[in-house]
Amino acid sequence: MSQLFRRKIYSESDTSTSLHRVLGVWDIVFFGIAAIIGAGSFSSLGEAVFRGGPGVILLYLICGFACGFTALCYAEFASRISTAGSAYTYAYASFGELIAWVIGWALIMEYSFGNIYVAFSWSDYLTSFLERLGMHIPDYLTCSYTEAKKAFMNGSENKELINAWKNAPLLGSLKFIVDIPALVINGLITWLCYIGVKESKNFNNVLVILKLAVIVLVVLVGFAYINTDNWTPVNPETQVSSFMPNGFAGVMSAVSGVFFAYIGFDALSVLSEETKDPQRTLPKGMIISLVLCTFIYIALTLVLTGMVDYRKFDGVGDPLSFIFERSNANVAWMELVVSFVAIVAITTVLLVFQMGQPRIWYAMSRDGLMSPKFQTVHPKYKTPSYATVVTGIVVGVPILFTDKSFILDFTSIGTIFAFVLVCAGVLMLPAKEKIKGRFHLPYINGKIIFPVIFIGGIIGFYFWQPEFFHTLMDWKDPKEGEFRASIFFFILINLVLCIFTFIKNFSLIPLIGLSSCLYLLTGMSHDNWFWFGLWFAVGLIIYFCYGYRNSKLRKA
Repeated sequence: MSQLFRRKIYSESDTSTSLHRVLGVWDIVFFGIAAIIGAGSFSSLGEAVFRGGPGVILLYLICGFACGFTALCYAEFASRISTAGSAYTYAYASFGELIAWVIGWALIMEYSFGNIYVAFSWSDYLTSFLERLGMHIPDYLTCSYTEAKKAFMNGSENKELINAWKNAPLLGSLKFIVDIPALVINGLITWLCYIGVKESKNFNNVLVILKLAVIVLVVLVGFAYINTDNWTPVNPETQVSSFMPNGFAGVMSAVSGVFFAYIGFDALSVLSEETKDPQRTLPKGMIISLVLCTFIYIALTLVLTGMVDYRKFDGVGDPLSFIFERSNANVAWMELVVSFVAIVAITTVLLVFQMGQPRIWYAMSRDGLMSPKFQTVHPKYKTPSYATVVTGIVVGVPILFTDKSFILDFTSIGTIFAFVLVCAGVLMLPAKEKIKGRFHLPYINGKIIFPVIFIGGIIGFYFWQPEFFHTLMDWKDPKEGEFRASIFFFILINLVLCIFTFIKNFSLIPLIGLSSCLYLLTGMSHDNWFWFGLWFAVGLIIYFCYGYRNSKLRKA
């Protein structure tokens, strides 16, 4: 049993690697912007606005707040451990081998499955852009089999999906429905990651500059078409104007889409072994990119919800071009520009995630928890070549049979869980010597402050929304029952944290990051938790059949 929680000791002076160290601070910032500003702003933002209304801005602030404190925890680990592996490596140092495996398995979910969603979004924007240029790709070649079947069976109003199902050619008794653009972009990005990080960096930096320029243009042009009445729409049931027309539970139901927008920043820590002076460079790059992206998301959400009634975003996969369509602002040239740059933006997200996953496998293989083949480094390109090719396959195959909504929720819950363990891991770290120029997470004793903040916040919220607490134990309510149950357990866990903080003098910053991420988990449905549990059950079987037996730490 002790072996399962045995920690690995990493030396701060160990910077040896067979990979190329070519990334500086602004390369890291650009990779961060590339990952964060992509599918979250150009795709999942539409679904988030539809669920939460204008009030979804609050959720972006909550997620930005949670990710900000989590980023500080990542930065603290990055300043101590300069090897690849991200949260997997950090968990190995703080919790031990079993939890490290769990995190590594969660990161496989985050990067690989996240890229499936992003590939679907890239395909949506490409086909939309080509349609505006008068070029049509058959519908059955631009969506997944599962999406088309589900739309047909449920009587969806999405004409493209219905046409795909009706017009698809037959292979025997099976309809031939394949998202060809998604498969093609996955193959191209896998090839780019295979040939080298320097080439990927240069390609990424050019695309990020173009992406930021167009986002600024969207905000400037969009503000001229804002109708402030759209920020306080009327709820059709209560006939009351509100910033949160679907209530706070409605805002929280959008957490998967909103949080998906932020998951890219942790991918930066995977690039430790390809970063120059990672103990200084990574923390700076992560924090700068996160702050910039939070401001960008708030500005975009204000524009979207101000230009168009939030209810119109139902099923909209390209919200930034949608607001300029003829039925809305009717700015044809902006619609075309945004559609093109969305393709660019989402390409950069694919690039960063596709770089991240192989390096997780590389680190796990180096520890003996996965096959030695994943350690293979290309003699010329100095990239984890075998792991990169396998990542391309792992992303490509599910594109054939899954759909966007399932992948979005599946990815977000795994990422938040990883963030929870990173913040908790920092609480387990011993104090370190301060070195000039290197990031150092400030220690603020949370003994009194954290219990006062949390318990005081609960009391304040009770006086503001007493009816919420009166119905807190009504978990059978079809609309808010799951959310109430989640909030109950959130409060219970945080009260336990308050007790341990008072006894152990835990540091305040990782505590706030941990509590914030736990709150984000309250927006997940029971379906999310079921598939999440099933995924980890499979992971534990693999660990005990292979990883436990071949662990280098165990053999040592």
